[in-house]
Amino acid sequence: MAKSPQSRKKAANRKDYFRDFVETVVTAVVLALILRAFVVQTFRIPSGSMEDTLLVGDFLIVNKFIYGIKVPFTDTHLRGIREPNRGDVIVFQYPDPDPRAKKENYVKRCVGVPGDIIELKNNVLYVNGEAVEEDFIKLKPPTPRWSTFGPVKVPEESLFMMGDNRNWSADSRDWGFLDQGLLKGKAVVIYWSWDGKLKRPRFERVFDLIR
Repeated sequence: MAKSPQSRKKAANRKDYFRDFVETVVTAVVLALILRAFVVQTFRIPSGSMEDTLLVGDFLIVNKFIYGIKVPFTDTHLRGIREPNRGDVIVFQYPDPDPRAKKENYVKRCVGVPGDIIELKNNVLYVNGEAVEEDFIKLKPPTPRWSTFGPVKVPEESLFMMGDNRNWSADSRDWGFLDQGLLKGKAVVIYWSWDGKLKRPRFERVFDLIR
């Protein structure tokens, strides 16, 4: 029995709706993958090494293209907008030389760029012989052995990274200079924050710019 024109029209409408739905979903997925690969990425703070600038449970948006990025599945690197600066809070791949190691992401503050002489004296940071005012750092006891460190010179294509929670941070004082090829991007803003101890959101931190 032949279908009526009305039935054929309904079937065509269903087909058009399904095709539009699939195209919309595919487009959204492709755009999301492009944004994640080239523009922004999210990152959750797992430890207290950056307190009180960043707290455990903060969720960050990371600007991936500011320092340049590697095109996925290729050896091509796209040039960034600028070089890393002292004071930038940066997400990067942990510099573990073991290729079998888990490729974890860390977040620390850049305190030294290529050519800088870095030294700590009783937890006071000196860059190129000048004391640096750091009103954002936290000096939670106990004072570790590396409160006095250096001097060391930052090599080319490298950075010296430290946590703001200075006495409770594993950073360049432990694992050395950071190769700039491991940079993931600059932490820009806190888009969500969850207090795991109190089991509640920290709304007052949402949309805070990271400085």
